[in-house]
Amino acid sequence: KAFAKKVMEEASVPTARAHEARTLPEAEAALDEFGSPYVVKDDGLAAGKGVVVTEDRAVAVEHARACFEAGGSVVIEEYLDGPEVSLFVISDGKNVLPLSPAQDFKRIFDNDEGPNTGGMGAYTPLPWLPEGFVQEVVEKVARPTVARMAERGTPFVGVLFCGLAVTNRGVRVIEFNARFGDPETQVVLPLLESDLLTVMESTTNGTLDTTEVKFRDGAAACVILASGGDPLSYEKGKEISGLAAGQLDAADVTVYHAGTAIKDGKLVTNGGRVLGVTATANTLPDALKKAYAATENIHFDKLHKRSDIGARALAAME
Repeated sequence: KAFAKKVMEEASVPTARAHEARTLPEAEAALDEFGSPYVVKDDGLAAGKGVVVTEDRAVAVEHARACFEAGGSVVIEEYLDGPEVSLFVISDGKNVLPLSPAQDFKRIFDNDEGPNTGGMGAYTPLPWLPEGFVQEVVEKVARPTVARMAERGTPFVGVLFCGLAVTNRGVRVIEFNARFGDPETQVVLPLLESDLLTVMESTTNGTLDTTEVKFRDGAAACVILASGGDPLSYEKGKEISGLAAGQLDAADVTVYHAGTAIKDGKLVTNGGRVLGVTATANTLPDALKKAYAATENIHFDKLHKRSDIGARALAAME
């Protein structure tokens, strides 16, 4: 995260102000500088759980302390208001090609409450985005970042995952990932009409500027089924039912396995995020309705899911 912040600064990419801290006094000083809500990020990978956003300074300090004790550093950021958007951008080291924007839901509980997770659901497209949003991200974020990486002598080839906030001051980058990410991938790729292998080959061949991506009309929605207690503490080995042949109406519904295993010939839970249930339809309301209907057929002990994936988007459409 600290490296990404440095590249963004060099490329004049709009992002939150940030400070990398390597000691607790440094972290506390940065927290006081930026104020509440406090944003503390583990500088390394943390399975989507390394970010704490809190009004409680003591909680923020404790998270920083835990990161230091684990041998890492932290990035303290100013809080960004506004809804979040995820945009995958394909790069061949010089050219960039955006996919369909999606929205992810990080918090474990409805109304964006509780601790951060790896994601509790997603949907695409986003009917509330302003016209020209994707092109703005390409011009202000993706293209300058890829150009700066090339100037550094380390061209970036692959998927640049842009985590964005649509603030009252414009688009700001929350984070970058160098990969496809869950659960947004589970709604973006089902609508992709173009051959993904052809697109990926064009990144390695440096021919992305002559490659086109097409998405079919319609929408996709994903609802994550998680283990009770995720992301803090949860049990594994709970038997999963409802996925046997003929038990799930598979028309336009795909179930992605995230944290599952086979034990004694039975499908069981084996992680915090267990399954991703994705549905496609002609409209976003229908896609969400199908996805939630499909989740009703699946059962395991202490199953947890959010009930408000895409709810705000639906309300805005009414």
